[in-house]
Amino acid sequence: MSLNSAASTAKISAALGSMGQGSVVSEVAERLMAYFTSGDIAAGTRLPAERQLAASLGVGRSAVREALAALEILGIVIVRPGSGTYLRDGVSELLPRTLSWGLMLGEPRTRELVELRSGLEVQAVQLAATRITEEALERMRTNLESMERNLGNLSAFVEADAAFHKEIAAGSGNQVLQELLQSIRSLLRIWVDRALTDEGHAAAALKEHAEIFAALQARDAGAATVTMHLHMETASRRLLVGFDAAQ
Repeated sequence: MSLNSAASTAKISAALGSMGQGSVVSEVAERLMAYFTSGDIAAGTRLPAERQLAASLGVGRSAVREALAALEILGIVIVRPGSGTYLRDGVSELLPRTLSWGLMLGEPRTRELVELRSGLEVQAVQLAATRITEEALERMRTNLESMERNLGNLSAFVEADAAFHKEIAAGSGNQVLQELLQSIRSLLRIWVDRALTDEGHAAAALKEHAEIFAALQARDAGAATVTMHLHMETASRRLLVGFDAAQ
């Protein structure tokens, strides 16, 4: 590391300051994002190592690691394997007001995002029931097969689950709705990843997705609405259990 780079990371660490023990991931992410968007750090700057950030903030490395992962999903930082974590260019342009919701502001807004996501998913499936293409249905079938194969591999299961929902949003034919859902999923991603904790939960989710798929395949908007509503109730409950456990 060059002298300039070392001085930069030292400056970042000093500026962040200690948060005290017990700070949760959302608070770490909020502190990091506030500093990264303050204008005091140049785009493209390499950030201090996780160990150094953790020491500066007075928290565990796992909290820093999860906070940085969330900021990467939001497009605030970029991780370059073997090189480090860097502040993205044009970060100020990547931060609409919605990025202050959910993860960044803790429990009340996160619960509101979960509630909003549920309503939008139902709206998307209602529209998709009459608009989705056969090609999209075939991709959803592939997603279901992947979910079934990966009941014991929860990370792969979650990826196939997300792809299934993205097809529904795209199938709605409403670009604004699709983009809103994508933004909300990004904000909730860290909690969605934790929502499925065992194979039993995955099996229940697979059954719910299969019912949604059957309704879409039948072009039955009423059945699609009911099945997605039921799925959102159980999915939201699972997600909030994981969120509550982290507080």
